[in-house]
Amino acid sequence: MSRELAKTYNPQEVEDRIYDFWLSGGYFHAQVDPEKKPYTIVIPPPNITGQLHMGHALDETLQDILIRWRRMQGYSALWVPGTDHASIATEAKIVEAMRKEGLTKEDIGREAFLKRAWDWKEKYGGRIVEQLKKLGSSCDWGRERFTLDEGCSKAVREVFVRLYDKGLIYRGERIINWCPHCRTSISDAEVEFSEHDGFFWHLRYPFKDGSGYIQLATTRPETMLGDTAVAVHPEDERYADLVGKTLILPIVGREIPVIADTYVECDFGTGVVKITPAHDPNDFEVGLRHNLPVVNVMDESGNMNENAGKYAGMSSLEAREKIVEELKEKGFLVAVEPIKHNVGSCYRCGTVVEPRVSKQWFVKMKPLAEPAIQQVKDGKTKFVPERFEKIYYHWMENIKDWCISRQLWWGHRIPAWYCQDCGEMVVAREEPHVCPKCGSKNLKQDEDTLDTWFSSALWPFSTLGWPDQTEDLKYFYPTDTLVTGYDIIFFWVARMIFSAIEQTGEVPFNTVLIHGLVRDAQGRKMSKSLGNGVDPLEIIDKYGADALRFTLATGNSPGNDMRFSDEKVQSSRNFANKIWNASRFILMNIDGHDVKNKLPDDLATEDQWIIDSFSRITKEITDNLEHFELGIAVQKLYDFLWDEFCDWYIEIAKIRLYSEDEKAAQNVRQVLVWVMSGTLKLLHPFMPYITEEIWQSLPHDGEAIMVSSWPEFEEAYCFPQAADNMHSIMDAIRAVRNRRAEMNVPPSRRTRLFIATGSKKVFEDGVEIMKKLAYANEVEIGEEFEIDGAVTIVTADAKLYIPMSELVDKKAELERLTKELESAQKQYANAQAKLANEKFISKAPANVVEGVKQNAEKLSEHIALIQSSIEALKE
Repeated sequence: MSRELAKTYNPQEVEDRIYDFWLSGGYFHAQVDPEKKPYTIVIPPPNITGQLHMGHALDETLQDILIRWRRMQGYSALWVPGTDHASIATEAKIVEAMRKEGLTKEDIGREAFLKRAWDWKEKYGGRIVEQLKKLGSSCDWGRERFTLDEGCSKAVREVFVRLYDKGLIYRGERIINWCPHCRTSISDAEVEFSEHDGFFWHLRYPFKDGSGYIQLATTRPETMLGDTAVAVHPEDERYADLVGKTLILPIVGREIPVIADTYVECDFGTGVVKITPAHDPNDFEVGLRHNLPVVNVMDESGNMNENAGKYAGMSSLEAREKIVEELKEKGFLVAVEPIKHNVGSCYRCGTVVEPRVSKQWFVKMKPLAEPAIQQVKDGKTKFVPERFEKIYYHWMENIKDWCISRQLWWGHRIPAWYCQDCGEMVVAREEPHVCPKCGSKNLKQDEDTLDTWFSSALWPFSTLGWPDQTEDLKYFYPTDTLVTGYDIIFFWVARMIFSAIEQTGEVPFNTVLIHGLVRDAQGRKMSKSLGNGVDPLEIIDKYGADALRFTLATGNSPGNDMRFSDEKVQSSRNFANKIWNASRFILMNIDGHDVKNKLPDDLATEDQWIIDSFSRITKEITDNLEHFELGIAVQKLYDFLWDEFCDWYIEIAKIRLYSEDEKAAQNVRQVLVWVMSGTLKLLHPFMPYITEEIWQSLPHDGEAIMVSSWPEFEEAYCFPQAADNMHSIMDAIRAVRNRRAEMNVPPSRRTRLFIATGSKKVFEDGVEIMKKLAYANEVEIGEEFEIDGAVTIVTADAKLYIPMSELVDKKAELERLTKELESAQKQYANAQAKLANEKFISKAPANVVEGVKQNAEKLSEHIALIQSSIEALKE
């Protein structure tokens, strides 16, 4: 594939061609190889409805960096790709498309709807996969999986039946979160809470015996139609005598008891709460403890049902308004208090969630959570950063039974069948044809599907062939690193851990690398409402995938959010151009010469320094990657390539390249190739396209950089003394350049340079370097010098002198300084005049006055410096 490098780097011309080269070479494919250690990552499967967003781009970039690095280290590195069927999101898209045709699910039936769903998957399911490829993702595409494919579906049925047989899955009536828009149950983790303006309606509930009333407050007066008790704390002395008494439910007229339960907080409000078991999860638990009836007053659409009496058919908000009016008319409403409170919404559609009692399928969580907690405590799975373990523990230790049934058609249908003749229920891996109890063939499968997270909880092992004991499963499982955002620790990470331990006896991965959110330049979360989202594909089209990847890796710190801006991507693009131009320089200078990618025997001090520096960052970057410090690693690469290699070593190398000493020139050619080739390898996981393109043009062994060997630290390539010597020379050059810049001396003005030092040999070896980079026409080195009228520059290892007369034109510089002094004195006089003006002092804002004072002080200091410079020139 070797080719010449174009004059300028064009990602659009390079990237697709390089990716096709990788695919055709089969370099992404991982094989079961007993001679190699496995390293496995499973991709967090994006939804088939998904469009690549910046969060995806960050997540996939981090995974690709790790997988490319391990592959180069010699691991059999497997990155399993795949997509999620996303029950609620996909079904909502299809229903919306049908609505435009004037159709509903019920109009066409389940079978026809599922055909539409699979057509949708075929049309849109591969879109995000193609987008991931544009990013450079080196997934093993031959192992691509889908949560509804045959293998994953087999795993889902196996787990369901196993858990059911162990009594860990059950069906029963419990309170769940209901989305009236999606018309399905959703889990606790799928409810998003946000602060809303609301009210406390303070109500009076009268006693049946006419002895008065008890006062309480509610944020949802419409649910009072389903009240079956009023509760107080058993130790609340204010209400001790009222426990056991009977109240008359206002408007409804139903008799309800006063009960005592520790759920009530004595110091919250009046210390009295209404208990509505059908519409509040805490009330439901109270109801179970006290054997209270459950009165459901809302239907699946969130409207009032037949149990709401005259309010039946109204929306909950319409009923609320009418109920409040009636409470006021009949004297039950005491006061209305404005409040702010958290309201739960469906994470998919944003509709306010209604807690309601419903017959659903549940997983008993406590027996599954306990071993999953212990395995993390034992260090079998580690969170990076460690602080996220607290979030994991808190959720797992307080976990409630998981509602896994969904009233949807797209998804894994629950493997339970009901005999229509005798009512027997059969849970099985395969569809039964006769009832085991009565022999009837009249069996009907449960209409519900499973929560999407039920199948994705099995992802690390179902994708490798479980429940079959495949070679892939034996070799690549448990997986190594899971890369994900902190926002789905509950949704997904915890479920994978307890599912894997229960089904395989092992944790699914040894490390969970948590990354933060990608925010805009102002630190705001990217969202449609703010219109501040950035399309990664547009960035790739404009700047290239490498520039985007480098931007996302730069400054990345596990668990922390990052800010994204166009300026940062431009900086990354400039870095790519810098690498490209440096590589073209090397190629132009090795053209026509027999240069091997190996170091020469004879190394100059500057060669030893750059090799030592490369060895140092090789060790440090490898260590950074081991500790998931990807942002630190990429910054070190940036600094080494831009500053040390390009700005220093290449400039120094030109001295020998353009000399008449062919042996010295050949040596430096080999060093340039060796260091650049090794640095490209270190950079490859971060910027795969440009590194592959350049590496193919340099002298190399092997087919592709992505399957070449990762550089290893070797003591033989450490030259600490040479590094120290070069740093002394570089410090001196920097100091000279800085002083010349302060004095506005152009590089074209070359001078003599006198160096007084106790390290004569060090600076004698660097004379030619000092001449070129410190703009010297002569360099004299000794232990001491006494030079009149010289500029003195001091570093840690030397004192440098430059004759003032050679630096500046004395007459011209005096004229320039005199003009600068006059201008500064005039500005200073104006500032002093303002400060002496009482009207200005009294009327101007304090910050303006303070600004004038500070400016006057700076001008005074500047005047003194100019005067000092003038005196020095005159002397």
